[in-house]
Amino acid sequence: MGDQHVGRDLDEAHRRPPGVGDEVVEALGLFSEALEKIHRARGHLYAFHQLTGGADAALDRVAELLRGAGHEELAGRIERELIGLNVLEGRWTFQVVEEYDAGYYAAFQRLEAEARDQLVGGRTHVYEAEMKARRRTPGVRGHERGPGSAG
Repeated sequence: MGDQHVGRDLDEAHRRPPGVGDEVVEALGLFSEALEKIHRARGHLYAFHQLTGGADAALDRVAELLRGAGHEELAGRIERELIGLNVLEGRWTFQVVEEYDAGYYAAFQRLEAEARDQLVGGRTHVYEAEMKARRRTPGVRGHERGPGSAG
């Protein structure tokens, strides 16, 4: 994976430090990929938060319309039993998001950064940069090393 040709084809920010083996580069690449999945999961959690909050807010109008149509008992039940109901034991969605962010999400980000700092001097995407260097065709348009580079 880490042949010398690949190393010469990389900018300093993505070149593996001397003595760093393929297993470490692959492990950090997988760790980075896992973190990207956690970022996506967090986005879905925020979507859950916003969608649930929007649905709860719409219930005010639902109750108002039902009450106006003469369905007082049903409107009252919606107001008492559903509007403002915790989505999990003792929690609204903002509390779920806060707990996730402060706990699992923060720990994941911290440990991934510490691993990169310790093993490759904080460099990001070393695995991916080496893959790009191996897979690109020098001199072909669209296969440049980076923006504004030739070859």
